[in-house]
Amino acid sequence: MLRLAIISVVLTGALAHDYYRDRIPNGYSVPNPCGGGTWAPVGHFDPSHHTIQKNQFGLDFANAGHQWTAALCKMDSDGDGMSNGQELGDPNCVWTAGAAPSGAATGHPGICNPVTACGTYTCGCHGHNCVGK
Repeated sequence: MLRLAIISVVLTGALAHDYYRDRIPNGYSVPNPCGGGTWAPVGHFDPSHHTIQKNQFGLDFANAGHQWTAALCKMDSDGDGMSNGQELGDPNCVWTAGAAPSGAATGHPGICNPVTACGTYTCGCHGHNCVGK
């Protein structure tokens, strides 16, 4: 019984992760700012799982009710000078869930460049990315 409960919790977390990615433009193709591949848990600092501390985009997304809104789109959550919408391929802030974004994701809305250290603790953009310090 305990084993079944643990499996249920793990699967719920994994499924919720994809659910959030469905709610942002290009949620499955956000580039990894550390180079190569994509960054699956977009709202978190650690690319390998979603349980580590949220980045500012993750906090802003939560504050928006886990919805892509015009206000969230226009924000610059990571402080790199580009709006979340520009980085996620929705520069005009018109994307809706299930629709194709007008462009490709060109950056990460929660981790700005330059990234000076990649891994669980990332820093860059004059400290905007620093966690655990």
